[in-house]
Amino acid sequence: MSDGAVNLAFQGGIATLTLSRPASLNAMSAEMMRSLEQRLREVAELPGLRVVIITGEGRAFSAGGDLKEFEAALQAGGTKLTDTLRYNQDVLQLVEDLPVPVIGAANGIAVAGGLELLLCCDIILAAEGTKLGDGHARYAIVPAGGATVRLLERVSPSHAAQLFYTAASVDVQTLARWGLVNEIVPANELMARATELAWEIGANSAEAIRHIKQLISKRARSRARHRRLRAELKHFADHVSGDDLKEGLAAFRTKKNPSW
Repeated sequence: MSDGAVNLAFQGGIATLTLSRPASLNAMSAEMMRSLEQRLREVAELPGLRVVIITGEGRAFSAGGDLKEFEAALQAGGTKLTDTLRYNQDVLQLVEDLPVPVIGAANGIAVAGGLELLLCCDIILAAEGTKLGDGHARYAIVPAGGATVRLLERVSPSHAAQLFYTAASVDVQTLARWGLVNEIVPANELMARATELAWEIGANSAEAIRHIKQLISKRARSRARHRRLRAELKHFADHVSGDDLKEGLAAFRTKKNPSW
């Protein structure tokens, strides 16, 4: 039985990737991440590719990493957990490295790893009523999927700090004012609007768009950025030996408030 898949549809130069683990709010299991990597590599090689849309199946975009798997990897000891996080970070980088514009269509809540995936997209559309947030600190987890780098590139440092420190999920109207969300769309019109925007982009010169994406990319703006991404992993590895992470995961598992 599949424990997470990413479905691919391709038509008219538009590739749509759909996170498909709706019963678990599209939490990013190891299987989901492997499927995402495979699909991203397929998409990058599609002839005539002009735009990519990423969305979720069901009522969530993604609730983030699978904390049950996370805790099992932690208990396994050694480098298993940090190796997994490094792999996940590299898969998310594949989204950002796609040579064409990527539209994130947040059909429902996106927190922690779900937000980190959206942050790899060039443009973010969100359904009305959706909330986005970081959420890592709620369970004593240090972000390791690029949030501490990418969120600061999208919103002001004070707004990023609010999302990180409160671990709260924030309504998309507020996030649109902060500059994180491009458009808010009625839920039943989200994919139609994402497709319309993709067609609008696709009507322009594909060659020019690819050059422009390279020129305005985050990597072009900061060559030292990769080191900052990897710094997340070092801080996470240092954090693992403390008590708060164990308490946070126990709180998640038992659905109780953590006691710090």
